[in-house]
Amino acid sequence: MTYEEIREQAARAVSELLETAKLEKGDIFVIGCSSSEIKGARIGKDSDINAAKAVYDGVMPILSEKGIYLAAQCCEHLNRAVIVEKEALLPGTEIVNVVPQMHAGGSFAMTVYENAKHPVAVEEIKADAGMDIGDTLIGMQLKKVAVPVRISVKEIGCAHVTCARTRPK
Repeated sequence: MTYEEIREQAARAVSELLETAKLEKGDIFVIGCSSSEIKGARIGKDSDINAAKAVYDGVMPILSEKGIYLAAQCCEHLNRAVIVEKEALLPGTEIVNVVPQMHAGGSFAMTVYENAKHPVAVEEIKADAGMDIGDTLIGMQLKKVAVPVRISVKEIGCAHVTCARTRPK
């Protein structure tokens, strides 16, 4: 699996999910991403910054074009905190003082942090849709009610992909 193939799979996956989710400008799209799982290793055991960058390079242009904010869920070492652009937050949202690292936050969260204009970390977010790459369990970051979305992309690299949109209660 090449990094270009990972980028293409990620772009196709986010495009298909957005087609179903009908997100609007200003909405939040959360991604949990295990670069280890993308490579075929066990989650958290073989992080690959280049695989993370390939996913980022695949999804970010598509989200940016639509004015949708990307939120990156960190790994369990940071209690699944979320990296997001500060302007995406609702007034009064409490920011936590952390910068993701390779083995404390993860390579995808690091990549999002490094490429954001004004990155911040928060304990949780209420995203409008999301993609879980490698079974990272993003459900806690989605608004209620989460609705599974089936797309044609079942894996990015070797990592299982699960997608969801949300709807009002």
